[in-house]
Amino acid sequence: MSTPFYVSPQQAMADRAEYARKGIARGRSLVVLQYADGIVFVAENPSRALHKVSEIYDRIAFAATGKYNEYESLRIGGTRYADLRGYTYDREDVTARGLANLYAQTLGNIFSSAAEKPYEVELLVAEVGESPADDEIYRLPHDGSIIDEHGSVAVGGNSDQIGSYLGQRHRDDMDLGEALRLAVESLTRDSNGGERELTADQLEVAVLDRTRPQQRKFKRLPGRQLARLLQEGGEAGSAAGQEPEPEQESGSEQD
Repeated sequence: MSTPFYVSPQQAMADRAEYARKGIARGRSLVVLQYADGIVFVAENPSRALHKVSEIYDRIAFAATGKYNEYESLRIGGTRYADLRGYTYDREDVTARGLANLYAQTLGNIFSSAAEKPYEVELLVAEVGESPADDEIYRLPHDGSIIDEHGSVAVGGNSDQIGSYLGQRHRDDMDLGEALRLAVESLTRDSNGGERELTADQLEVAVLDRTRPQQRKFKRLPGRQLARLLQEGGEAGSAAGQEPEPEQESGSEQD
């Protein structure tokens, strides 16, 4: 009779965590940044049908990286929870913190269950407030823990390098164009320290804009508007690098 192979609970959980982390790292990166008028989400995603960023409720958005079918099922569950709570109680009772707690319980139960594999996903739940100080961003790794973020955060792919790049350059008072260009700059950096090119067609971008008069603050940026915002940054940089034209002497005539 063969002796059953024993794995300690600590080793089993470590193996599950490593499995999930490797799956998440294979996904394309996604960044979220606060700017003066709200929160911007920028994801490397050439698909126009399979979204990594979505609206959950009036002021709340959801973003994720990893296995699409797994985080899409979580997004749907969060949307149903928000709709039911807002209808049963009040729209103000639907908060990013409540959704983060819901996702944390779900991910934690799946991660600790020996009957199924852990989800290979990392989630971001954000809520825009009346002022930048009221904005909330929560990051939820595969094990269901909740991390309260501020300023900027990156998940998926080489998120450590991207997060470090953002942390050194991000400012809360950036306008949308500045924040967007910084996000794209961070995504173009590969794990070896090199740079690659990303066009507007390869990006999925959305914002939670606190200045919108509507109750719903979520808005996607279409390719044309996105390309214009990125191009404005390049033109400004080119203009700044040009030498100023010499001034004419005070006594000279003008044509």
